Order: sequence, then C-alpha cells, then structure tokens
Amino acid sequence: MNDTAAAPPRLGARRPPDARLLQIAAEARGRFLAALGTDAALIFGASKALRNGDAEHRFRQNSDVLYLSAWSDPDCAILLRPGSPAPFVLFVAARDAATEVWEGRRYGVEGAKALFGADEAYAFDAISKHLPDLLQGYRTLHYRFAEDADRDRLLAGAIAKARKPARRAGLHLPDAFIDPARLLHELRLFKSPLELDVMRAAAAVTAEAHGLAMRATAPGGNECEIEAVIDGTFRRRGGSPGYTTIVGGGDNATILHYIANDCPLVDGDLLCVDAGCELQGYTADVTRTWPVNGRFTADQAALYQLVLDTEEAAIAQVRPGVTWKQVSDAAIRQLTEGLVRLGFFEGDPGDSTLVDTLIQEEKYKRWYMHGLGHWLGLDVHDAGVYIQDGGARPFEPGMVTTIEPGLYVPLDDEQAPARFRGMGIRIEDDVLVTAGDPEVLTAAIPKRIEAVEAWMAGRS
Repeated sequence: MNDTAAAPPRLGARRPPDARLLQIAAEARGRFLAALGTDAALIFGASKALRNGDAEHRFRQNSDVLYLSAWSDPDCAILLRPGSPAPFVLFVAARDAATEVWEGRRYGVEGAKALFGADEAYAFDAISKHLPDLLQGYRTLHYRFAEDADRDRLLAGAIAKARKPARRAGLHLPDAFIDPARLLHELRLFKSPLELDVMRAAAAVTAEAHGLAMRATAPGGNECEIEAVIDGTFRRRGGSPGYTTIVGGGDNATILHYIANDCPLVDGDLLCVDAGCELQGYTADVTRTWPVNGRFTADQAALYQLVLDTEEAAIAQVRPGVTWKQVSDAAIRQLTEGLVRLGFFEGDPGDSTLVDTLIQEEKYKRWYMHGLGHWLGLDVHDAGVYIQDGGARPFEPGMVTTIEPGLYVPLDDEQAPARFRGMGIRIEDDVLVTAGDPEVLTAAIPKRIEAVEAWMAGRS
C-alpha cells in the first residue's frame, strides 16, 4: 500500500484579499462601531444555494458582511462589540484539507485574523460554543430576526446558556433587539472615496461592454449573442453581472425585466439593454436603447428623444437639498407633456390643466409604470430609505442613484399611436450627488441619437 497516496492533501496558500476592499471594510467597521455606541451587532453571511441537483449557484456574499469585513466566503458571521478589547470577531469556515480538494482553499480562522484584521476568530461550526460568553455585557443586540429560523434558534440558545454565568458575573445580556439595517444601511448609503473609486471602475467596464454590444448588434443576430458580449466583457475584466442582463429586441423591450434573451434581432426594431458590471462587490446599472440596424427611424427618434430629454433634465436636478419626489414629479410631467405632444393623449401639450389631470389620474402609468431610479452600491437596489422624517428625502453628497425614465408601448396596445407600437425605450445612468454639479459615472456610454448612430457605424 502506498501511504503517501492515502495521506490528506496539503493546504496551499490562497490569494490575499484585495487591499482596497480591506481598507473600505476597516473604515466602514469603524463608522458602524461608533454608531453602535454601547450596543453589539451580530450579522450572518449568506449561505450556498442549490441551482439543481448537486450543482450550486455561484456564491455571492451578503452585502452587509462584505461592507464590514470584505469576507467573501460562505459560512461566516460577524460579531461587533464596541468597548471590548476584541471588538471585531469573525466566525468562519475552518481550514480542512479534504474539503478544500472539492471546494477550494479557505482563509480559515488564522486568515481571518492575519489577513482580514479580526481581533478574534473562531470556527463557524463552534459559534454556539463561543457566542454565550461573547454576548455578555451588552443589553442591546443589532440582529435581524425572522430571516433564518436556525440562526434565530442558535441566538436564543446562546442567550439562554449565558444567563447563569452572566448573572454570577453581574453582567447584562441582550434583552432588546434592533435590525442592523437601521444604522448600517444609513452608513452604506453614503459612499466613501474608496468606494467611489471601485464604482467608477465598475462603470468603466460597463461602458466598455455596452460599447462592444452596440457594435456587435446587427439584423439576423440574436439577443443571446449580445448578452454573451456583455457578460463576457464583465468576466474578462475581473467582474461579473451585477444582476441578470436584460437584452430585449422589439416588443420584448416593453417587458421591464425581460431576461429570456433568446429571440432574433430584427431589422427596424429597437434593442433595449440593461446591464451592469459588479466589480469587487460594487455594481453599475446602465440601460441603453439602440436601433438594431444602427439607424433610428423618425418615429423611433421622436419617442427616444422624449425619454432622453427627460433623463438629462432629471440628472441636472440631482443636487443637495432637492428631494427624490421633486425630481420624479418633474420627470413625470415632462413625459406626460411629451405623450400629449406625440398623440398618446388628445389635447394641447401646453394645456397645464390637461397635463395636471392626466398626472393626477396616473394616465401616464400605462406607458411609464416604474420609478425614476434607486440607490446604487453593493446592491443594484442598494441600501437606504427614500422617505425620512415623514417626507421625501433630499439628496446629499456621497449618495449614488440611478436615473432611468422609460416608455413602453406593447405591440398590441390599441390605445397608443400605431407608429410607436412595439417600442420599449429606457435610458439609465449612474449619478453621484456632489456638493455641486452631479457626476454621471456612466457618461462615457453613448446615448444621444447622433452619438449612438456614429458609434454603431464605427465613426467614433
């Protein structure tokens, strides 16, 4: 018998985590620890999910865990304990030679401390052993109940186990619980300079992908080919899709979250593409609409220009002190006036009473049924509230939002002018709120009619 062959494999080294992400996490952790005051916080990472059979989906970490630790592997938890000699505790999957043959190398408990800056680290499967001692001394715990029943039971068991020793030591135990999102998601809403560097890099890869997709579009092709160009570019540049790429030609573009991406590209149709690269956890989110044959018809150009004018006007309003509702209301008015002008409604587009009535009755929702945008960051619909102190929240420097008006006219919509039927148009950019003019992170992607046509023709 060959004893060497029977021995467990050696544990090799793993590539170190990205230094920039570690710094982002350290800064975020410091802000969160300060915000917690005398409270503690327990946040679990994401778990693996089966796709089918024994095949798993590609793992993606819980965004709160990424933000606070940069830890990207499953089976983990973060415990933050302000005022403790060891405020940052990580529970992670321990190194195991046999498992690593199948699943890849782990950082392990040692790596959690040496590479990720944990003050203390323990094996994840030993969390029930260590948690009772670590929770003592804290009356309030920031923990999200009702998300995972097993974790809820684990926490309840840890508190029950700690009652007697805590009482003997004269220490408090958590008896009040707060969702971590209340503090943490407010912090995530405001991007640090390092976070913005990553988001600009994600926007640059997204711009490259959209540009290549435009030039790859031609009658006779297929939506899936455009998806392959986009997603392949993301992967080549070290990223991945931040969400399932949408590639809808013709009437498919009137379906807001169309992801089948399997139909032919037809001469004379428009193609609506919604795709953003996720890079180091942060995602871009961009939509562009372009003609399959590279040239807008007069009718396509008329509807497209209305959406573009609305988008550019909305972006210009993204400034400190302006509320989301103010920008959205202005966009709805501009779209509604345009719909009257283009014959979707009878009347004079300059008749403010008519436009007011159409808006009040939400008649525009037949063709524009979604919101104007959303926060952007670690999640494509990122953390942060839109209503604050009972009213619409004003923009503040450091926020990143999408601006994405659209019009969608199904092929069978007999209430719409026939010349616009089968058109779905959305234009979306990622916008940073600054102290002055907004910064459009995705400005490099062509969107004006002449720029789109020139790019598709290879003239720019």
